Amino acid sequence: MKKIKFILIMALAVISFNACEENDDLVFTAAPVGEFEFVNTFLSEYVLTPQTSSNVAERFVFNDAEFGVPTNINYQLQYSALGDFSDAQNIGGESMSNEIGLTVGDFLSLATEAGLDNDPDTEASNTGTFAFRVRAYPGDASSTTEQFSPVAALTAVLPEIVAGGGGSEYEISEWGVVGSGYNDWGNGGPDGLFYTTSESGVIVSYVSLIDGQIKFRTNNDWGSGDDLGDAGSDGVLDQDPDNNINVTAGDYKITINTNDNSYTIEPYSWGVVGSGYNDWGNAGPDGKLYYDYTTDTFKASLKLVDGEIKFRSNNDWGSGDDFGDAGLDGVLDQDADNNITVTEGHYLITVNFNTNEYSIVEADVWGIVGSGYNDWGNDGPDFALTEIQENILYGDIATLIDGEIKFRSNNDWGSGDDFGDADLDGVLDRDADNNITVAAGLYRVRVDLNDNTYQLNKIQ
Repeated sequence: MKKIKFILIMALAVISFNACEENDDLVFTAAPVGEFEFVNTFLSEYVLTPQTSSNVAERFVFNDAEFGVPTNINYQLQYSALGDFSDAQNIGGESMSNEIGLTVGDFLSLATEAGLDNDPDTEASNTGTFAFRVRAYPGDASSTTEQFSPVAALTAVLPEIVAGGGGSEYEISEWGVVGSGYNDWGNGGPDGLFYTTSESGVIVSYVSLIDGQIKFRTNNDWGSGDDLGDAGSDGVLDQDPDNNINVTAGDYKITINTNDNSYTIEPYSWGVVGSGYNDWGNAGPDGKLYYDYTTDTFKASLKLVDGEIKFRSNNDWGSGDDFGDAGLDGVLDQDADNNITVTEGHYLITVNFNTNEYSIVEADVWGIVGSGYNDWGNDGPDFALTEIQENILYGDIATLIDGEIKFRSNNDWGSGDDFGDADLDGVLDRDADNNITVAAGLYRVRVDLNDNTYQLNKIQ
């Protein structure tokens, strides 16, 4: 890669460095500037990826600027490509707070504008160091009375593109979960899917169950001859009489080893928790992550609010599985102070628990709205559907009441996405009088926006 050298010359500091030579020392000389200075410690480098663009890359925390008379002080984060701030760019709006956040997306845009590139086939560098400062001023932004903090030099790294990669090699198995605990013995939609794994003969299913009984069959067909339960409750599947398996409501991981018919059923779920979603679990369950076998990842389409989030298993702080991102590098960890800052909006969240990589990307979130769910949006947010694969939306278990529903995006009638089914033919449309009548009960919901087909499978 070509080495890019930046020379930054500032009124208060001189910085010179080579962006790609690891042994070059950053030289920083600053004149005294009083107490208006940064008080936080900056990272040695900031790894920037599009997948984490909504995350906060850094918080600039600083002492008050003093102007000698009582007045309201505003602060503005600035960036300079030249280093002398003759080309100063303001990043975000003004703030009266002593903390200003810089998102990964904003930092990535600045790095890209400066010529950084993560394609190993180009001559551009994928690493560079950039200058930031905070401007303080009384009154509005046009004020000519101003102070500037010392300059902070932040090193950005764009991970090189790795050839290959790609998705999962897992496939849908012929086996499925059937029963009163899943789909009313087949009367409430298709059986719960099993997926192949990297271990030959071992298949896995991630299912939400209700109180009842289950067993396992192939191809959604009682006539297949493959009908397995566990009469002896010994963890080995059999075809004996009275072999239904009792289950209680919850999210589970079911694993079957078809080599010896052994199986396990264990509580298993991952979700989003935090002040940015459910008040750290005090305002309802965590935002459920659904399994996508095509990428071997877990996903959730959610509306978030300003705050912080992390990921935990089984809606339980005591599970031992409690992940955030202290380094803000797009990789989950269990370090201290690892909450992930988020801003209000609608997002698709993806987590790869094989590598602990994750992404939080702005995206449309489709949901169920209506008198049959939330009084047409007047009684809480819509029931969110997760985009498991492109344009394939799924949600369970939705508790509906007698009434009417339809589908819309982003909890917003003004989004332009407002679908019902006027003909009741299982295909969504925008025709007049297209509300869908539903009866009270529990439903599994699937929508395919590729052809606008949908399923409302009542399981109880």
